[in-house]
Amino acid sequence: MGMRNWLPARARLVGALAVSLTMLAAPAHADKRVALVVGNNDYKNVPKLQKAVNDARTMGDTLKQLGFNVMVAENLSRQQFSQALLAFDSAIEPGDTAFFFYAGHGFEIAGQNYLLPTDVPAAGEGQEELVRDASVLADRVIERLQNKQARTSILVFDACRNNPFERAGTRAVAGSGGLAPMTQLPEGVFSVFSAGPRQTALDRLSNNDLNPNSVFTRTFSKELLQPGENLVQVAQHTRKLVSELAETVNHKQFPVYFDQMVDDVFLNGKAAGQPDIKQLNKPAAPPQQVAALPPVQKPPPSESLNAPIAMFSRHNGGWTVVFSIADPTLGISWRMGSSGDFRETGFLDTLDPRTRKRLPNPSIELPADAPASTIEIRYIDISGEMQGPFPIKFDPTAALIHDQRKILDMTSTSWLQFREFNGLLIYYTHLMTNRCAIREARIGIDTTVPDKTLNMPPCDPKDPNSIPANATPYLKLSPSTQFVSVELTYRDGSVSEIKSFRR
Repeated sequence: MGMRNWLPARARLVGALAVSLTMLAAPAHADKRVALVVGNNDYKNVPKLQKAVNDARTMGDTLKQLGFNVMVAENLSRQQFSQALLAFDSAIEPGDTAFFFYAGHGFEIAGQNYLLPTDVPAAGEGQEELVRDASVLADRVIERLQNKQARTSILVFDACRNNPFERAGTRAVAGSGGLAPMTQLPEGVFSVFSAGPRQTALDRLSNNDLNPNSVFTRTFSKELLQPGENLVQVAQHTRKLVSELAETVNHKQFPVYFDQMVDDVFLNGKAAGQPDIKQLNKPAAPPQQVAALPPVQKPPPSESLNAPIAMFSRHNGGWTVVFSIADPTLGISWRMGSSGDFRETGFLDTLDPRTRKRLPNPSIELPADAPASTIEIRYIDISGEMQGPFPIKFDPTAALIHDQRKILDMTSTSWLQFREFNGLLIYYTHLMTNRCAIREARIGIDTTVPDKTLNMPPCDPKDPNSIPANATPYLKLSPSTQFVSVELTYRDGSVSEIKSFRR
């Protein structure tokens, strides 16, 4: 079918595309919102789908309500997919917000995700290259958006279905119908998957479920329209609701997201106290395939590129907060919340070679039970001018998870340790100490496929690093064991690489 409202004949399709690209190449305002929404149902050589096109249409309507100018593309062949991406490229200018949504078959090969056009050939064992050559690499879509210098790139994949190449009596191509985690995203990119690793996304809850959309899309599209929610909140609420719906039919579906955003992104209005984007943007021009939109609101001055950032570390005594300030400083002060007196951080017994004066202390201490709040920080620059205050969000739960996740990433060689004591033991004390960042830990004994779940006590935010006296942080192994593999699923749904530990 190609793009909706395009003429069906091939020659006329190419002509329409040429006209569309001409319109898209016209001068446009910067900082606009553009979207490409793709839904593939009508597969020729692998199982057809029922709801992907409906999902694309629903998402297209939702994004239009959010101020996006949307190109909806349906049942795309490989060539038509390429043409749609070229049109999308032509619509994006530096500073824009770009949104890519895909519903259809997706396939993971060796850790890379491929989006399957409707003419993808049926493939069997050993024919992975056939699938690669005939499909669209998801990482390439991200790369294209980066090359166009989009300020914000949002990618949503409702494609976590069964292996489309499985056929009775044959061995399928090596890969997975589910998609692999995309943990190494560039700055400014936010991606959402309709289900987690090794999970299947539900099209419907039962045979009596007449909703035209998949369980994920029906939920996600509604959450996007909630006013005052940033992208992370939208993803978190969607994950909770989809998980609860799936549990009603004894199914496990846990949408995951991967966040490399610098700023909070609000698609349907800013947080309380800030202007609503609907008041800032004028109505969009009459629909082209994709056209210019008025500018999206720019961040307030307090979110400038030189604003301080903070690193939160949890220890037995409470929190250490270390501020990082790009400018040379003569003094730093802070306060909790937006009222009250500012407190000086003091100075270190170290000279700053940039100012030739004592270096201001860049850190503060907070008690273990410090509530969620906003830390306001200000500093005196080298010319003696006061800069700020700058707000820094403090969310104890999120900060604890982030801190322990960072520790686990940096110390992956210490996740497991072998010990000989009345037999062979494998200790996972390090994982248990940082368990607040872990949703699930799985190991495999003499196999590279982790298939056994490690038992760990629940996270205790009041004393997160302690191991309860009744916990057992080790497993007894057969004396013949040669190696153990381990894989972590983190609290945000992302999954680690599989690590192997040999005796």
